[in-house]
Amino acid sequence: MTLKNDLFLKALKGETVERPPVWMMRQAGRYLPEFMAIKEKYDFFTRCQTPELASEITVQPIRRYGMDAAILFSDILVIPQAMNIHVEMKPNFGPYLPNPIRSQKDLDSVIVPNVHETLGYVMEAIKATKEKLNDEVPLIGFAGSPWTILCYCVQGQGSKTFDKAKELCFTQPVVAHELLQKITDTTIAYLKAKVAAGVNAVQVFDSWGGMLSPTDYQEFSWQYIQQIIDALKDETPVIVFGKGCWFALGDMAKSGAAALGVDWTCSARNARYLSGGKITLQGNFDPSRLLSPPSEIKKMVHQMINEFGKDSYVVNLGHGILPNVPVENAKAFIDAVKEYKQG
Repeated sequence: MTLKNDLFLKALKGETVERPPVWMMRQAGRYLPEFMAIKEKYDFFTRCQTPELASEITVQPIRRYGMDAAILFSDILVIPQAMNIHVEMKPNFGPYLPNPIRSQKDLDSVIVPNVHETLGYVMEAIKATKEKLNDEVPLIGFAGSPWTILCYCVQGQGSKTFDKAKELCFTQPVVAHELLQKITDTTIAYLKAKVAAGVNAVQVFDSWGGMLSPTDYQEFSWQYIQQIIDALKDETPVIVFGKGCWFALGDMAKSGAAALGVDWTCSARNARYLSGGKITLQGNFDPSRLLSPPSEIKKMVHQMINEFGKDSYVVNLGHGILPNVPVENAKAFIDAVKEYKQG
């Protein structure tokens, strides 16, 4: 299999490129009218669990904008679902887990599943997506970090502080670590299955990593992400994105990950410095800045590329795209990268 556009994979290897590749976190989804048309007909997990729908949603932004990589439409919470934890997606509320894990007794019912049985629909979606993409661009598979998944499993819903998740870690560390290990084992099996099904790279989203102090981050998040990298790095490039985790960039750079995601609170210069200047970085445009006028977006994107440098760099947002971004502004972001010329 040779990809017609392998710019993204070249950047992950640190090869010299004409321009950096570009994709956007959450590019498959909520800001696109063609996605909203599907959303009106099918609920959230139906979209995730139906390969035909998931693959269609994945390729919609590629058809419209021609990004340099596609990311499979799915959700990080399919993992706890497979582990025998009930997860609902409530409209205008977000994820809701009615039976949160807060004791050893709660944890006893949590399983490390056979991912081919419980998450086979994801592998089918990958195969369907690969057919639709027809080797145009690489396909990224993803998972949440074990800590980020734990946050939802213990809190039972989204939160600004994840106080109950942290309380479990600090008052019942044995339970917390057992849950984290079960999530890690499931995630490794899941990502390996995704690679076998055909994804070209994987990304681990540590969306709530920045909730922890640097010391607690090592104990409750990073050591588990490292297990995932160790298990996958010889099979596929692994990107790690920790929101608010600038303090860990040094350790992350030594981890065997192919690239590190950076959010918009960390400047290009600091990210290069903290990561040692050799590893590929990805990011870090503030998603809210996509609400600026298109001409301004283009200027800011060119400036961002100049600051990161065109090589060992993947242009992306510093977190997921927002639902209220106009489609022409998203287009301005992608076009700015394609039009980039050094100088």
